[in-house]
Amino acid sequence: MSTQLQTDDTEDERLLIEAAQRDPRRFGELFERHAHRVYAFVARRVRERGEVEDITSEVFHQALKNLKRYECRGVPFSAWLFKIAANAIAQYGRDAARAKEAPLEEAPEPVTDEDAERRAVVFDLVRTLPDDQQKVIRLRYAEQKSMREIAGEMKRSEAAVKQLHYRALEILRQHMEGRHAK
Repeated sequence: MSTQLQTDDTEDERLLIEAAQRDPRRFGELFERHAHRVYAFVARRVRERGEVEDITSEVFHQALKNLKRYECRGVPFSAWLFKIAANAIAQYGRDAARAKEAPLEEAPEPVTDEDAERRAVVFDLVRTLPDDQQKVIRLRYAEQKSMREIAGEMKRSEAAVKQLHYRALEILRQHMEGRHAK
């Protein structure tokens, strides 16, 4: 991803945030931009689809409720959403533990700002991949499907899907190494 493209995306997102802070009806654009990433983040940590949907909804409810207090500080907006999601997941774990009278050790650990920012960078990088590679990464990691399931869904051979997966991971690895070298 070029530096200019990142700068344009960052500026575009900042303008969307400011517009939503002035008029909450504009929050829908931010929701559309980040809903799938937040959903995937929650889905990797919570097993029940209904709970994933409820938690994802709660994340955006909390984000909208607290949007006026959000300040752009050079960290992607998605990192803030991931932090809200991590807290909502932890609360879900505490509530589930209380309901089952089970120990709290099953609740996920809160996500640090650094972890949230790293995940946001990876998600942004995934968006730069060709569509087929994005789909393979989403199905493999967000939906946790097997290569065979992905091949069936994409109507391709398993070998072709493995090749798409490999190429996508290589591109992501190269981008991440490039970011750390700077």
